[in-house]
Amino acid sequence: MQQFKRFLVCLFFPITLHAQSDKSLHKSLQTAVEVLAADRMEGRGTGTWGEILASHWVTDQFRSIGLKPIGPLQQYVHPFMLKQGLEIMPTTRLQIGSRVFAVQDDFFPMPYSSTDTINLIKGTGQCLLIDVSPLAKSLKSNPHGDLSDLIYQRCNVLATTYPKHLLMVYDSRVNVDVISFDAMDKHERLSVPVLFAKNQLIDHLRSVADNSTSISGRFQIEPRVLNTANLVGMIDNGAAHTIVIGAHLDHLGWGSSHSLYSGKEPMIHNGADDNASGVSMMLTLARLLKKKQFRSSNYLFIAFSGEELGLLGSKYFVEHAPIDLKSVRYMINLDMVGRLNDSTQALTVGGFGTSPVWSTLIAPDEAGMRIKIDSAGAGPSDHTSFYRKNIPVLFFFTGVHSDYHKPSDDVDKINVPGMVRITRLIEQVISKSLSLSSIPFTPTRENTMGKASFKVSLGIMPDYAFDGEGVRVDGVSENKPAQKAGILAGDVIINLNALPIKT
Repeated sequence: MQQFKRFLVCLFFPITLHAQSDKSLHKSLQTAVEVLAADRMEGRGTGTWGEILASHWVTDQFRSIGLKPIGPLQQYVHPFMLKQGLEIMPTTRLQIGSRVFAVQDDFFPMPYSSTDTINLIKGTGQCLLIDVSPLAKSLKSNPHGDLSDLIYQRCNVLATTYPKHLLMVYDSRVNVDVISFDAMDKHERLSVPVLFAKNQLIDHLRSVADNSTSISGRFQIEPRVLNTANLVGMIDNGAAHTIVIGAHLDHLGWGSSHSLYSGKEPMIHNGADDNASGVSMMLTLARLLKKKQFRSSNYLFIAFSGEELGLLGSKYFVEHAPIDLKSVRYMINLDMVGRLNDSTQALTVGGFGTSPVWSTLIAPDEAGMRIKIDSAGAGPSDHTSFYRKNIPVLFFFTGVHSDYHKPSDDVDKINVPGMVRITRLIEQVISKSLSLSSIPFTPTRENTMGKASFKVSLGIMPDYAFDGEGVRVDGVSENKPAQKAGILAGDVIINLNALPIKT
């Protein structure tokens, strides 16, 4: 009987250990998601205080795990700057006679206004008032029209006709939403200053009886520069090659042009799935790999910034890599891995075609999940930047849902047990890959899997960091119009037929 008891202990001891280990993984994953998707992080908008606060927490985790800081400065924070939209500079001012008007409260330059200093006399006719209410009313018969575009077209005609004038746009309607400064406006700059004036300014201008009253001002709009950073930590085992595991930290903050929220009141977009889940899994894998005896490889962990603005952080990393990219064996990207469906058990693995070995490491029903394979190496997430450098990639993704890019993407929707299973799967993939002598790279077709899909495509990946005139090509898809036309990576498109391309 005593011998039988000892047999039972030996039989169940590994199972108990595994259960305890999974319980630890569950706690690690859930804690990180709850911290990163908390309201105090304010949605981790790129370059915002919320993202900085989240970055401090992530670097603290890097330090507690024992990851090594790398790079010229030997630090976890790898800063970079990016241009995102436009901003009104503090030098902007307007004065009519002795009265000074306040930016935003009384007026603001339109985003396509020229940068100019003006000194006019009210009675000279050099200040043109443009009431946009007739343009707004015309949209009643054209529900697909765009008021901003109509205003621009009107101002463009007047700028050509009256090249040395000040255009002052206003809306005479009552109880309407006031036009606001659109920092993401893409219209080409005009050659004259264009202001939007609130009605109290227009009323004051009309009430000034003296036509010799002076109108002076300075209007300046410049690209908005964001200071942000990737976070990078390493398990350095002194090996010849490195496996990169990455996830983007940034999200939409209080909402942005990418938000799908239709409400009028600003709301925090916590991004629990997109992508607190990915960063949480990355940190958990770092803890696992630090403890495991997987020492035939180094491991580089990266929390990217600027993903929501166009994969800008990962692009910056591969262009300024602190390690030799030739030593990178492959890259694993974790983006939206927190919503494994308990009914379908479906997990999408992208980048499957970037190396022939992936099919030997991941089965269609791996770990009891239904693995949906996508062969594309390029898509709407950070693995694309590594694929562009001929590095095999894997992209783990549990799918788009109705909360995508909305304030409702919150912690209560996260399937933490599902995340544990995906973490275990990735651990197995890494373990199996270490026995392979090489992981060759294979170029693939391209895709916009998961986050967006387009039926009509030129077949290019734009360089979102390019701020010159036109569109710089970062990559070209096979058998698409761009490739057939001879367009290559690095080309800048400035015309399509007779249509000028400015941005």
